[in-house]
Amino acid sequence: MPRSSLTLALVQQSDQGGTAANLDDCEAAIRAASIRGCGLVLLQELHNGPYFCQTEDPDLFDLAESIPGPTTERLSALARELELVIVGSLFERRAPGLYHNTAVVVDADGSLAGIYRKMHIPDDPGYYEKYYFTPGDLGFNPVDTAVGRLGVLVCWDQWFPEAARAMALAGAQILLYPTAIGWDPNDAPEEQQRQLQAWMTIQRGHAIANGLNLAACNRVGYEPDPSEVTPGARFWGHSFVCGPQGEIIAQADDQAPKLLVAEVDLARTEQVRRVWPFLRDRRIDAYADLARRYRD
Repeated sequence: MPRSSLTLALVQQSDQGGTAANLDDCEAAIRAASIRGCGLVLLQELHNGPYFCQTEDPDLFDLAESIPGPTTERLSALARELELVIVGSLFERRAPGLYHNTAVVVDADGSLAGIYRKMHIPDDPGYYEKYYFTPGDLGFNPVDTAVGRLGVLVCWDQWFPEAARAMALAGAQILLYPTAIGWDPNDAPEEQQRQLQAWMTIQRGHAIANGLNLAACNRVGYEPDPSEVTPGARFWGHSFVCGPQGEIIAQADDQAPKLLVAEVDLARTEQVRRVWPFLRDRRIDAYADLARRYRD
């Protein structure tokens, strides 16, 4: 019988200055989530350290690790002990010279249920991800776990409705986004607010268009640019959970780390899709041009 409800936690963090300290912070939050009855914990993007993509530095490839590897082993032990599902986010060393931004899904028995390699890779000032990450090659495939079928995507994927739709069409029961996004401190407050509202609005739109609950876990706090080329980034937090009509269920602020706990009603997908049958009414016979870059 499919699970009808799920209590989940989002771990909104600030960098603690090193891998060991960050993983200790993750573990403390996961244990706190377990005490509060959570069956699923979502960690933020690249939670083991600072957001290192603010600059291009070949030495930073040394931060990458294999999957399975040290971090997945630690998360697996925690998941098995606490009997909950953990979604982490790692800099994956797949082979010499081949690296990915990869989400890992650890099941409640400690097994590695699956991975998702970030498909859309940005390249903007302060977000030089194309230098570090090869685009994912595993497609948009949900991961089956003890708490349901998870549609895990990563950060820049948030802006692409195609990604959310593909996960929904493969039977995802909830959309999950580990994220690292922030403001340029030099931007005017009005522009910062426009960016934040756009980020939330498009994801709430994904929830609505697909009739799914959605959770986005973002980092928070200021991180300087080691190269001093840019003014650094102030990650805007605002981790949130919304329902299948885009309704906000829980939300953090932009000021501090937060263990955001929420209960979602997975059964509402059936109810909402009966009233708003978008999947029924899709004109799949008329969408061939969506596979083109642009209609010249």
